[in-house]
Amino acid sequence: MKRLLLTLVLMIGTYQLSIINYQLAIGTAAYAQWNNDSTEMDSYGRYRIGGYGEILAQFKNYGINRFSGTAQGNSDFKRNTISIPRFVIGGDYKFNKHWNLGVEVEFEAGGTGTAYEIENTENGEYETEVEKGGEVALEQFHLTYRLNNAFMVRVGHQIVPVGLTNTHHEPINFFGTVRPEGETTLLPSTWHETGISFFGELGKKWASFDYQFMILAGLNANGFDRNTWVAGGKQGFFETDNFTSPAYVARINYRGIPGLRLGASVYYVNNAAANSDKPQTYTFKVPVTIWSVDAQYRNRYFTVRGNLLGGNIGNSSLLSAKNSRLSNKSPYSRLSPIAKRGVSYGVEAGLNLKSFVNNAKMPDFIPFFRYEYYNPQEKVIVDANNLKGADLRLKTQMWVAGLNYRPLPNLVIKADYTMRRIGNGQYKSENEFALGVAYIGWFLKDNKWKFKN
Repeated sequence: MKRLLLTLVLMIGTYQLSIINYQLAIGTAAYAQWNNDSTEMDSYGRYRIGGYGEILAQFKNYGINRFSGTAQGNSDFKRNTISIPRFVIGGDYKFNKHWNLGVEVEFEAGGTGTAYEIENTENGEYETEVEKGGEVALEQFHLTYRLNNAFMVRVGHQIVPVGLTNTHHEPINFFGTVRPEGETTLLPSTWHETGISFFGELGKKWASFDYQFMILAGLNANGFDRNTWVAGGKQGFFETDNFTSPAYVARINYRGIPGLRLGASVYYVNNAAANSDKPQTYTFKVPVTIWSVDAQYRNRYFTVRGNLLGGNIGNSSLLSAKNSRLSNKSPYSRLSPIAKRGVSYGVEAGLNLKSFVNNAKMPDFIPFFRYEYYNPQEKVIVDANNLKGADLRLKTQMWVAGLNYRPLPNLVIKADYTMRRIGNGQYKSENEFALGVAYIGWFLKDNKWKFKN
């Protein structure tokens, strides 16, 4: 009897695992479309639960501080690191054909709590920090009302669709072992804020578009700095976010040609200083405008992606002078000067070797190449309020070559080699080899029960 029960349990467990593996496989492409694709909202019944995660090892030939003050920039120092950049679990639930709940929680660097960090930009000082928004983050929590595919409304915490990476941040949507470096240096990544959005799909066939318009909590000018431009301005340090000067975001994508996606986005906040923790300390406005264009073309043989990102910060020299005097106890960097304009652009291409081999059992092997340029100090205003010019050590060109191996549709093993040229070659280059493993998929997915329109 015991042997029979054990056999039944093993059979049931095997059956359930096979279902989960199948759902992971069919859910991979769908997961990448989670955020805004209304057709994806029709691909499941009442609920689904899924996630993605990454493991990363890096082998470097440079030190931890490019800004050590030495004439050559970074030092010669061979070091290795290993990390879990993120583990994300999320899902959504349909109450009926109109209302949907979505949630996504991200665990960064393996956990949460109090952590020791070495501040490399402050001569290697040790600091104890409580990471409220960086170690565990509620990346998405929203309610969506769907009238039809052309018009939907979403309220809550959601992704800010500026740039290529924020809109497509899952690990199967970029070839490298890490997210594209330029965008993730200049912008928060993943960028998520609380507010309301209106989105949908318009047109058919060659005239197919999808759009998104959002009103969200705006950037906080306290967080802008020399090294990362506006990336540190994402809110989330405190229990409530400042909404005095909201941000307005618009994005449109063209999808009328099979395999092609063309996108453009714009972000505007009238006065990021009004979202400061102590806005009365600013006697001037800090308007921020960010824009981006991006594209992807994909067929069975190859994939090509590209992006261009730029923007302007108003009164940047006044802000530099003010932020450099922030309290030592503040959670923000005091590095200055803050640039009026930052810029990032890049392109990557991958070749699917399987498409050239007549063997259906062969897994996907995708060699790829990526080029990036980025500079968070592309234009610095030098005047009586700011006497410092741009730091060439922030001007970075990089080349990445590597290979993606997919033993399963939802699992990818990555390897790449990166070469960075710093300050037009005036400073020591930085080279590294990296290995990564990433997965993405739906663990549970109700496909049986459907709402009828």
